[in-house]
Amino acid sequence: MLKSIVTHIKQYVKPSAEELNQFTALLQEVSVAKRKFLLLPGTHVKHEYFVFKGCLKAYYMDDKGNKHVVQFAIENWWIGDFDAFYNQVSSKLHIEAIEDSQLLAINYDDLQALYDEAPVFERYFRLLVTSAFVAQRKRILSALEKDAKARYLEFRLSYPSIETRVPNYHIANYLGVSAESLSRIRRSLKS
Repeated sequence: MLKSIVTHIKQYVKPSAEELNQFTALLQEVSVAKRKFLLLPGTHVKHEYFVFKGCLKAYYMDDKGNKHVVQFAIENWWIGDFDAFYNQVSSKLHIEAIEDSQLLAINYDDLQALYDEAPVFERYFRLLVTSAFVAQRKRILSALEKDAKARYLEFRLSYPSIETRVPNYHIANYLGVSAESLSRIRRSLKS
């Protein structure tokens, strides 16, 4: 499990062996069964999670009871309610396992201390947050500028390994279309 996260880290920064040992010593293994929740709204968020194995979704539930999928996470991705984690406020998201999942968790207080002891990890997480911000901005602009078919094609290009693991209605929700509309789009692409 640790090899996976070390490989991921080294794609962004080059920590020393000692710094890597400091970081990995802080990680806790977490398992979440399919259809079980990792996080619920109103929870004080103490951890961020690295997906070693599995698939999860993060979604927001509006006042009318409608789900709005905001993120999927598969192997080598981080997931959490980042607003709640970084601002130390209560969560607004549900995070649910789509598949049985194995995660590595890092505690907020431990991470803050690590930033002082091994600043390379502050850079690592800054790069991750920047990348996530850019991806979110692209998603917003795509929703504003493109039709459903174009958004779906963009999704397939960006996340080819997710499409086969996530039910169609979740993908439709993520794209902001009905499951029926997504089915029509897929049929039109096959013909």
